[in-house]
Amino acid sequence: MATVTALKFQNPGGASAVLGKIQRLQKDHLITLLDAAIVSWPAGKGSPKTTQLVNLVGAGAAMGIFWGMLFGLIFLTPLFGMAVGATAGALGGSFRDYGIDDDFIRKIRGELTPGTSALFLLTTGAVVDRVAEALADETFEIIATNLSHEQEEQLKAAFA
Repeated sequence: MATVTALKFQNPGGASAVLGKIQRLQKDHLITLLDAAIVSWPAGKGSPKTTQLVNLVGAGAAMGIFWGMLFGLIFLTPLFGMAVGATAGALGGSFRDYGIDDDFIRKIRGELTPGTSALFLLTTGAVVDRVAEALADETFEIIATNLSHEQEEQLKAAFA
């Protein structure tokens, strides 16, 4: 199963910088990045801006729908052209396949505020100690994963 991880940064540009590092780590075969999305929320703005790594055509369309539904549920707004409103409950059930539940969504909703950014990663095969070493100079908080509680604590410890 793929791991969904949300990293929070204390500035609107932090997520973009770390995504570049993750992409370089993938070239070194230290992590497989299936997809990623960035939420950047500049101070003073009423809502965040979202950017997806995979283009929304062809194979990327399915992931675009995934991120669009997830962000729609988190921010209660239609993103990527998806009208979520009345179907939020039904869509929420589809995230269970990824280990994403109401607690995951509530936690992210509470953490992302104006002046921050977040990097959402869909990954497999991470060499955690090497990835942690490569990101040691970055300041972020792991705010949510679809890992078990024990696995999440191990991941947080690796990046502490």
